[in-house]
Formats: sequence, C-alpha cells, structure tokens
Amino acid sequence: MINIDSIKSIAVSNGCEVKENEKMSRLTTFKIGGEARLLVSVPNISALKAVLFQCQKENAPIFVLGKGSNLLVSDKGIDGVVIKLDGEFKRITLVEDDTIFCGAAASLASLCRFACDNGLSGLEFAWGIPGSVGGAVYMNAGAYGGEMKDVLICSSHIGKNGEISSLPAEELDLSYRHSIYSESGDIITGAAVRLKRDSKAEISRRMDEYMQRRRDKQPLDYPSAGSVFKRPQGYYAGTLIESCGLKGCSIGGAQVSSKHAGFIINTGKASCDDVLSLIKHIQNTVYSKYAVELECEVKPIGIL
Repeated sequence: MINIDSIKSIAVSNGCEVKENEKMSRLTTFKIGGEARLLVSVPNISALKAVLFQCQKENAPIFVLGKGSNLLVSDKGIDGVVIKLDGEFKRITLVEDDTIFCGAAASLASLCRFACDNGLSGLEFAWGIPGSVGGAVYMNAGAYGGEMKDVLICSSHIGKNGEISSLPAEELDLSYRHSIYSESGDIITGAAVRLKRDSKAEISRRMDEYMQRRRDKQPLDYPSAGSVFKRPQGYYAGTLIESCGLKGCSIGGAQVSSKHAGFIINTGKASCDDVLSLIKHIQNTVYSKYAVELECEVKPIGIL
C-alpha cells in the first residue's frame, strides 16, 4: 500500500503544488483519462530529487507529464504519482550567440518564439507542435523535414537514483520518434539547442507558413493526440488509412478525422476504450489490405 500522505508531505515541504485525484482528461490534449492518485507540480531540481526519493522509498509508480500531447491515458486513471515539472523548468535562456538552453517543461511554442525573437533559425519546423521541450527530446519530435536531432546539442536529466547528469546529442540514440530516454527511464530536465542567425522577419514568415499548413491539413478544432501512427517504411500512414475508406470511421466518441486520416479525434465523449478499439480496427484493416503493420506513435498510460 502506497503511503500517499508521506509523499504529499515531502512535496509540500519542498514547495510543490499537490492535487489528489486529478482528472487526466484535463491535462491531455486528447481530453481523455481517469484520475491520477496524486499530481505533484515540481518547481526546481531539489524538490524533484526529494519527491523522487520519497516515491522510491514508498515504491510508488511515477509518470512525468509534459503538455500531455502524445498520450492516451486509461479511463481507470493512474494509480501512482504524476509529476509535472514547473517553475525553473520552464526557463529559456540565451547562453551563447547561437545557443539556447531550455527547461524541459517549457512549451515548444515558447522555445520557437524565443528563438525567433532572438533572430535564430532552425526550429521553425516545430512551430505548432503542441508539446514540451522534454517531450520533444524524448521522442525526437519532428515535422516538415526537420527533427530535434538537427538542432540538439545536449540534454540534461535526473536518474532514478537522483543523480543529475547530461548527455551530448550524439549519445542520445536519436532516430525516428525515438531517443535513449525511451528505455532509460531517466527524467529529462533541460536541453540545449544550437541554431543559425537569420532575420526575424524571415524566420517568422517560415513559422507562419508551417502553421498555415497545419491548419489546412490537420483537425486542430478537435481534441486529439496528433498523428496516431508512426510512418511505415515506404508509406504514409494517413494515405493507407484513407485508401481503406476509413476517413470518418467512428467507434463511440472516437473518429478517424475526415480532414486527415492519420489523426483520431475526440468528438466529445470518447473513452480510452473507444480510441483503442478504433486503433485496432485501423491496424487490422490496413494489414488486411496492404500487409503493412501500423505502429502506434501515441504513448499509452495506465493501459495493460
């Protein structure tokens, strides 16, 4: 039995904001998910170390939440501690003429805007990706021909034993929607990116262009978790799904977007089970027609 009160006590004494039984549907872009046993918003590295130590002592499962943009959380919720980085983890700093250090909790949008305001180019591709910097490093986020690995210098993290460390980009095993953090379990705390000088007007123009392309092609008016499937080699997931006649296909409140077949949207009251059933139906249909296995890009949380 997890002693939640002891974790709460340590968290509060270290300046954390604590909420019990917080609905994850409020914290994810899919607007789906049951209650988290405990949600702890951590303002700095010393508080994070203290909370992690107590969770380890109590053998409490932990999940680190970013912007909740690539997640599908179980309707049964999360029986453990959800940690949300805050405070100093949102800071963005120009550390050299062409280099920015950013806390893991900062949004990609704020990092892109900071880069533009400082006349630094290279992150335009990320403008409009609704995630955190930590999440972007974790999955090597990318779009329109750009990826985090193109600009990332290094990433800092804290291990399960509380040890603070960092790794250069070349040791992060960055590949398509993957990094070493997928396996290590270390918590990303910050990242440094190196960019190139350009005019603010030109950077802003490219950002606006990418954003318009998103608005034109993606169902941004509905809750979703972004692209549901990874790009299968030699194909595009959305094209395969559309060619199977699945645009608009619904199970419960979950629907294959009629605007972009690579997205599943929440039309209002979708459950986690609705989404899982629709994912399975899409995978089976595409495999039956093309013998292509679609791999989920969305991360399931609390789902057996």
